Amino acid sequence: MQAEEQKAILAIALHAAFADGAKDDREREEVRRIAESLASASSTIDLRAIYQDVLLKRFTLDHAVAALREDALRHYAYEMALCVCEADGQTTASERTFLDGLKVTLGLGDAQASEIEREVDPFIATISTTSGPVSGSSKADLDQSIFNYSLLNGALELLPQSWASMAIIPLQIKMIYGIGKTYGVTLDQGYIKEFIAAAGVGLTSQYLEQFGRKLLGGLLGKIAGKTAGKIGRATTGMAFSFATTYALGHLAKNYYAGGRRMNGELLRATYQSLLGPAKEMQTRYLPQIQEKAETLDASEVMAMIRS
Repeated sequence: MQAEEQKAILAIALHAAFADGAKDDREREEVRRIAESLASASSTIDLRAIYQDVLLKRFTLDHAVAALREDALRHYAYEMALCVCEADGQTTASERTFLDGLKVTLGLGDAQASEIEREVDPFIATISTTSGPVSGSSKADLDQSIFNYSLLNGALELLPQSWASMAIIPLQIKMIYGIGKTYGVTLDQGYIKEFIAAAGVGLTSQYLEQFGRKLLGGLLGKIAGKTAGKIGRATTGMAFSFATTYALGHLAKNYYAGGRRMNGELLRATYQSLLGPAKEMQTRYLPQIQEKAETLDASEVMAMIRS
């Protein structure tokens, strides 16, 4: 995939992130931070400039679509936009309008778009339907359970297939649900999403970060991973979602063990203090994460989410 094609797909994802017209400064700040972090990983693409151009409407959808000449890349761009719009488990009317317009601009027929949406929907739906405690609900098992979720999400991020990234957030929600149950608190998915956002980890921004790293890392190949199939080069990357999941899990454990007395500022500060050690752990456990990535498939992950 060429740099201009990467730039175009990321621009379309940013348009999707802003499609609901929300004026949430925290979300925009998080997207800006992601653009800066990805820019530091790429010597050919100025992602901060892309962010500004999209935000100020200098880089339009028409400009981005024009850079995608292959059908497979246009399909992937629509898939990415769909995932970003549905990152919180639902699509608003304004996001649906955006997606309908994008479909036309990309030259996708209704049948093609419906096929893409059918591929995405099973994983997105689990965000709203996740239920049940994590396996091993005693407090003594929590650390191992958090580690297992982190290992799995790190492995998922290394896979080139799009379904793998889509499964990460539902699994984080399932993990936090189980932690709450251990401490006698039954949580609905809306509360869990608010908890994750209060920690400073936006759902939409997680998708942007995961997909952005894959694009810039060249994991998706020329046609955006549609025929990548084999793991191969994918497992040579860094499993950043290990650290995010591990820090979120231990934040939730501290929060519920302490009687849910942390305010938003303390949640964010505690999450950041946990994230540093978690990043060191992801480097140490990378060989195990890579090994797990080689054994995963979609049906297995769906069973984990729904169990």
